[in-house]
Formats: sequence, C-alpha cells, structure tokens
Amino acid sequence: MPAEASSLIPPALDQLREHPEVAPEDVPGLLDRLAQVPDPRDPRGVRHPLAGVLALAACAVPAGGNVTAGCRRVDHRRSAPRAGTRRRAARPPVP
Repeated sequence: MPAEASSLIPPALDQLREHPEVAPEDVPGLLDRLAQVPDPRDPRGVRHPLAGVLALAACAVPAGGNVTAGCRRVDHRRSAPRAGTRRRAARPPVP
C-alpha cells in the first residue's frame, strides 16, 4: 500500500478547480478593497485618504520600500531638515 502524500498542495488545487471561472469585471480592484478598510485615525489630522496611503504602501513594499520608516509624524512647520536628516539623505543607499 503506498504512503499518503504529505503535501497539501494537491488538495488545495482540487478545491480551486471546483469553483467556476470568474470574469475580471466581477473581481473588485485593489482601491475598492482598500476603501473598505475602516480608518482608525482622528479625522482632525487626516491629510490623505486611507485607501490612497495603503495603496502607496502596497506598491512600495514589493519595490523594496520600508513603509514603517516613512510613516512617522512629520512637522510641516519646519522649513529646513535637521542636520542628521541631511547626512542620512547624502549617504548612498544600502544594497
């Protein structure tokens, strides 16, 4: 008697085959899905819609971006960056 396969891939593929074909127009787009995410931010401080911020993050991560580094509070009243910021910006990117 042969041993049972330990991989879960064939059963998962069998489940996918059972579903009918879906037309592309029946599948909601990324922005439509992101617009359904509830916004936990205080409305008084919102500058950009949450769906747009999430879409940019979703595009940045596969491209190698570090989303958490860019999501800190920015003081827009300051006219010039600090010396440490200028030093970091002048460094070559880490491969």
